[in-house]
Amino acid sequence: MTAARKARQSGNWWTVYGGPLLLSVLSIAGLLTALLSEGAGRYFSWIAVGAPVAITAWFFARRKRA
Repeated sequence: MTAARKARQSGNWWTVYGGPLLLSVLSIAGLLTALLSEGAGRYFSWIAVGAPVAITAWFFARRKRA
């Protein structure tokens, strides 16, 4: 096994699942805020629900064309 392959396999679960986990928590918080809050909470819900969409669009825009 090469050193690069060992380094890739030795990563912990946070490096793999951290981003999607944070986006899911943000989405759930935004959805719950939209259901349960009024006033300033609605602005947070729009930002929290829109953030995963914006981040996904940003990553697809950065992706190199094959």
